[in-house]
Amino acid sequence: MSASDAASGDAAAGAAASPVHGRFVVVPASYVYLLREGDRGVEVLLQLRQHTGFMDGHWAAAAAGHVERGETAVDAARREAAEEIGVTDLALEFVTSMQRTQHAAAIDERIDFFFTARAWTGVPVVREPHKVADLAWWPLRSLPDPVVPHERTVLGLVAAGSAPPYTTFGF
Repeated sequence: MSASDAASGDAAAGAAASPVHGRFVVVPASYVYLLREGDRGVEVLLQLRQHTGFMDGHWAAAAAGHVERGETAVDAARREAAEEIGVTDLALEFVTSMQRTQHAAAIDERIDFFFTARAWTGVPVVREPHKVADLAWWPLRSLPDPVVPHERTVLGLVAAGSAPPYTTFGF
């Protein structure tokens, strides 16, 4: 079993996969899940995507986006949270990194960095209404449908209380 199979917990998929050769460029992105204690247990703030061209109609991290040139994943997480939901001074906690693929165009080869925050400054609001149809708190153990598939995987790890530092999706 390879290290990636062990990290993803998918030994069968690794055994059945054919070798892949050739270099590709990965697109890095950062995701921020705001968490709070609510009447229904731990809740996570999610946005309902619209008019983005990717997973429209799906629930996703309240703040996420590409890491820009010269920026760290942490810097990107903080920037995206400020730009998309108006919160700053996040107490970010690293959850996991995820290498993922859709076996298509180069834009679909990704390395994602996932963070949670339980403390921040400001009240989360939709700051990009052309991209977000709704912003809502959901019980971490009772997520809405549909959630962006790779994000549902990470949210399951958050709900379980532990995540490996490296995961894979789509291989």
